[in-house]
Amino acid sequence: MDFKIQQEASSSKGRFYIEKEGTTLAEMTYSVAGSSKIIIDHTEVDDSLRGEGVGDKLLKALIEYVRKENIKVLPLCPFAKARIEKTEEYQDVLF
Repeated sequence: MDFKIQQEASSSKGRFYIEKEGTTLAEMTYSVAGSSKIIIDHTEVDDSLRGEGVGDKLLKALIEYVRKENIKVLPLCPFAKARIEKTEEYQDVLF
C-alpha cells in the first residue's frame, strides 16, 4: 500500500502523518526546542496499518526533513529512539 506522508508544523510543534478521508491513521509528533533541535515525542499508528512499516516510513520522512533543515533530534518517543539507535545511518541526526 502506498501512503502519502504529509507534514504540518507551527513554531512550537509539528507532525508527520498519514490521513485517509480526513482521518489521521498514523502520526509522529515533535516539539521544537530552539532553532536547531526537535524532540520526537510520540508515534501512533492505527491498528488497520499495523505491520505495514508505517512507523518506519514516518521516521524516514522526519529524518530527511531534519537533514535538509540542519536540525538535530532528541527522540523521547520509545519507538523512534529504538529505531534510530538500531539504524546506524540515522545516528548523525542525534542531538
